[in-house]
Amino acid sequence: MKKLIALLLAMVMVLGLVACGTEKPTETNAPEAEGTQAPVAQDPVETQAPEATGSVYYLNFKPEFDGALQDLAKTYTEKTGVEVKVVTAASGTYSDTLNANIEDVTIYNIGNMAGLADWDEYALDLTDTAIAAELTTNDFNLYNEAGELKAIGNCYESFGIIVNTKLLADAGYSLADITNFETLKAVAEDIHARAAELGFDAFSAAGLDGSSSWRFSGHLATLPLHYEGVTSQVATITGEKLDLFKNVWDLYINNSANDPTSLTTSTGDESKAQFAEGKAVFYQNGTWEYAGLIEAGMTDEQLAMIPIYCGAEGEENAALCSGTENCWAINAKASAEDIQASIDFLVWLVSDPDASAVYVAQLGAVPFKNCPASTNKFVNDGNAMLAEGKTSISWAFNYTPNVDAWRATVVTALAAYSAGTAEWSMVEEAFVDGWAYEYSVVNG
Repeated sequence: MKKLIALLLAMVMVLGLVACGTEKPTETNAPEAEGTQAPVAQDPVETQAPEATGSVYYLNFKPEFDGALQDLAKTYTEKTGVEVKVVTAASGTYSDTLNANIEDVTIYNIGNMAGLADWDEYALDLTDTAIAAELTTNDFNLYNEAGELKAIGNCYESFGIIVNTKLLADAGYSLADITNFETLKAVAEDIHARAAELGFDAFSAAGLDGSSSWRFSGHLATLPLHYEGVTSQVATITGEKLDLFKNVWDLYINNSANDPTSLTTSTGDESKAQFAEGKAVFYQNGTWEYAGLIEAGMTDEQLAMIPIYCGAEGEENAALCSGTENCWAINAKASAEDIQASIDFLVWLVSDPDASAVYVAQLGAVPFKNCPASTNKFVNDGNAMLAEGKTSISWAFNYTPNVDAWRATVVTALAAYSAGTAEWSMVEEAFVDGWAYEYSVVNG
């Protein structure tokens, strides 16, 4: 019966999508960085979204995109009469919010293959849909074991250490002085030692509050996993490269104005504000922060992004950490009308000249053929590194088993270590033993 319902739904979809075009996305290699640039526009695109009888419920994964997305939804409703409801989950709560609202949501995010395993039943096969036809690459999409396209990678991102180049110059340094962990450490420690004199410190807060901790239990964790060679969700990891994580974490917490014992109450907003207000030279985050920093009054001339140097051999040739956790899925259990309305909205978002310009401005590099090229300074910094022959660092943290539980354990251990109430061995146990345990929870 499920197969019959799926077949009938697919027939409705095909009839509804004939007018939208069926051009297949070009099979290409994955972009070498998150800076995939759209090619010269091909055939003219119908930018006025078709009228539809359904409605859209978009559960947004990116809090920093909320304001712009709400405005885009309002514009689309004014143009078409189609209701678009946008709900943005708070940082660190997306899985819980999705679980609570899956019966109503029509567009949602799947971050990796582990997430796809959880949501495959609810994810429509997007093969040959109009939104898939807008892609320039398939390489960051998520496919199930049957080869069905279940989630579309909708932006490519990088993270690293964001630098206030003006403050760096005020401290007597330039970007050319930082080429590896040794030089980063020397610069940061000197700035921290002179913080009272300079009026600013080296690093913004390495907050372990839920709004900030993902930067470390997720993003920073990619370094030891990448250099260990993790390329899939394995049952165990060795932790043999955890010294690289420790190098960076110690540098962060010992060269900041924030007391390491208070990191559990230090938020993401606090860390961002310290950087944007000129109180810190360095701030670990990603390309998605560019628009917000510009809105806060910073300029391209003040901003740069460098790799997270950690002491790995040959890291002078490392580029930024690049990949995506942002993959659109459409609820297969929604009505045919709501499914069609949701696909129409996404096509409009990435093909309408005005809407796509906003989308690119907010998210940086996106893999859709009718979107404009990115003006994101951090994206361009990443592309420049690759042009020099440097190698992108993979998003190995995407293979974490039972990700929320694993990260929570790591954060607890980091907090105890930073407060001086536990040894580093507790962090190692959270990484290695915690990984094995969470894998067993998920896989038996």
